[in-house]
Amino acid sequence: MVDRMDMVDLARLVGTPEDDPLTALRSLRQLRLELARAEAVLVHRARSNGANGVQIAEALGVSKQAVHKKYGGRRFDVNP
Repeated sequence: MVDRMDMVDLARLVGTPEDDPLTALRSLRQLRLELARAEAVLVHRARSNGANGVQIAEALGVSKQAVHKKYGGRRFDVNP
């Protein structure tokens, strides 16, 4: 299951405008990694629950091709 972060956790992770920009950038990198991990877990869960590539792409706001390229596999063609 994906861990949930509240807005306070996200703000703490990214930092505040008063923080050193390089420190904030490092925090932003960590946030991107966490978001990518959460996305991969959710895509896998959606696939396991029978969602097709079009549905996943729509939920992410990208094309089916973008999802296929990032997550690969012929599994997207199973449930057209």
